Amino acid sequence: MEEGEYESILCVKPEVHVYRIPPRATNRGYRAAEWQLDQPSWSGRLRITAKGQVAYIKLEDRTSGELFAQAPVDQFPGIAVESVTDSSRYFVIRIEDGNGRRAFIGIGFGDRGDAFDFNVALQDHFKWVKQQCEFAKQAQNPDQGPKLDLGFKEGQTIKLNIANMKKKEGAAGTSRARPASTGGLSLLPPPPGGKTSTLIPPPGDQLSFGGSLTQPAVAPGSGGATVSWPQPKPATTATADVWGDFAKSTGSTSSHTQPGTGWVQF
Repeated sequence: MEEGEYESILCVKPEVHVYRIPPRATNRGYRAAEWQLDQPSWSGRLRITAKGQVAYIKLEDRTSGELFAQAPVDQFPGIAVESVTDSSRYFVIRIEDGNGRRAFIGIGFGDRGDAFDFNVALQDHFKWVKQQCEFAKQAQNPDQGPKLDLGFKEGQTIKLNIANMKKKEGAAGTSRARPASTGGLSLLPPPPGGKTSTLIPPPGDQLSFGGSLTQPAVAPGSGGATVSWPQPKPATTATADVWGDFAKSTGSTSSHTQPGTGWVQF
């Protein structure tokens, strides 16, 4: 046992009874009915502690905590702790005094749940000991551990459905990418079946845009009838007199000042 190991408490039971047991005559096991259960030799507190891989069953005084007896347990189930054959509340433990002397005594619990906790505490401790031993062996010999075989066994095959994969890829390729919006604004397309109204010049008139003549159009849904444009009003004499000099000056390409007008041609 290493000096640096600490002692941990596994279980504490406030009441336990100690009995003197007769020598075992046969190998059939101990029976609690052969003990004087109504006259225990000692009563006190039971504590199970662990230091390293060894567990210790300690019988202590309830008030002062003075140690009455101690049973080191290095294996469970084993000879250090045995269950009786006729009850689940009584056990036989092997106590030691530190000088090499050993004796077997019987212990019992008044509550069946206390006996269950006593048994489980020892089982959990030695289960942990077993795991620690296995981890230590694996650390020393890592190559001896079980290896994961991912290879194919003889005659084993695998089937891939490539047709479905191609269909999925084709469906993904035909999907049209949405155009990225510029400047955070997106223009909605015109509603389906929408019609725009068109203004049509009056009959007999032609509109000129950029030197070309445009024929009057027919409004849709009007049965061939045209929409009349409003007739422009002729300019008044006063307006013509005010802009007359300016209209005359626009036809000239000279840049000198015309006498009497006050306008400069640019």
